[in-house]
Amino acid sequence: MPHSSSASLVPAFDRGGFADRVIRWQLRSGRHSLPWQATQDAYRIWLSEIMLQQTQVVAVLNYYSRFLERFPTLSVLAAATLDEVMPFWAGLGYYSRARNLWACAREIQVRYGGQFPSDPALLEALPGIGRSTAGAIAALAFGRRAAILDGNVRRVLSRVFGIEGDLTQGTVLREAWSLAEDLLPRGDGIGPYTQGLMDLGATVCTRARPRCEACPLASDCIARIEDRIRDLPQARRRAARPTREQRWLVLRQASSIWLERRPERGIWGGLWSLPELELCADVMQSIRHRGLNPKGLQDLPVIEHGFTHFVLRAYPIEVEVQGGSPDYAVQTAPPHGQWLDLDEATSKALPKPVADLLRTLCK
Repeated sequence: MPHSSSASLVPAFDRGGFADRVIRWQLRSGRHSLPWQATQDAYRIWLSEIMLQQTQVVAVLNYYSRFLERFPTLSVLAAATLDEVMPFWAGLGYYSRARNLWACAREIQVRYGGQFPSDPALLEALPGIGRSTAGAIAALAFGRRAAILDGNVRRVLSRVFGIEGDLTQGTVLREAWSLAEDLLPRGDGIGPYTQGLMDLGATVCTRARPRCEACPLASDCIARIEDRIRDLPQARRRAARPTREQRWLVLRQASSIWLERRPERGIWGGLWSLPELELCADVMQSIRHRGLNPKGLQDLPVIEHGFTHFVLRAYPIEVEVQGGSPDYAVQTAPPHGQWLDLDEATSKALPKPVADLLRTLCK
């Protein structure tokens, strides 16, 4: 932090009332119509916070309502199986969130009698709940004086206080947390303050084209005063994403298709998907080796799908086969698989590119 440490930054800004400005702005101009805002139900707030991790609000809205229709309470979610939960997350991405969500619900049911603890430290110890999410739940559901530091809030603080360096790492991250805690309102208003910080980052202090004219903090914002909005927060240096290539086998018997359950750990963990082959593998030989008789092959359009750390390029090939179930799927667990009618297959919890491919085949 080139301008000073958080300890000296905060008192200087307190003359303008950082927390008071955020609270007044949120009550007047913040978001108030999101479905998880009109409640202090910890379950619904927790669900929204997990879904919103690395995901835009517009993408979450439909998933949130569908999820609550099927799992309206924590006890209902805890009583479900993971197989029942995953279809309601399929397409939202970052599937470890869904597995942790389910595990967290079961742990809360057993350890806390189905009631969320209000202590941020206890919340943070639960599966899938980090420090910022724990702070958001504690503040919004229980009125606890707890700080948050998600991506939106890091951007607001970095610009207003001129914080440089990687806000996700080491000393800079520790100082940012110290600053976030020092800025908390001393009296009432932790709910609108917490929501206000989120709203400012999401709707005003955006990464591109921020609306400084609408920001209640603009008059004291170091990034605006020093014309460094484009420089803050400092962009993380990312290595170029490598491309991984593989072949997908679309095995069909009449109107049925073969799907496999992926291992719980790893990419698309716990979802249903298509068998995979190395590009160098002999497709016909591989299929015969698995106890099936291939009758015809058809190359399908190449699919590219981006992950955080790599790009997947898949080469699907549709194969009409005769035989029973692929031997390798019976002998190894996981993965395990089954023949499904194509319409039924599309209702499974599928990775988005696989779901899109099967829907195209349905047409």
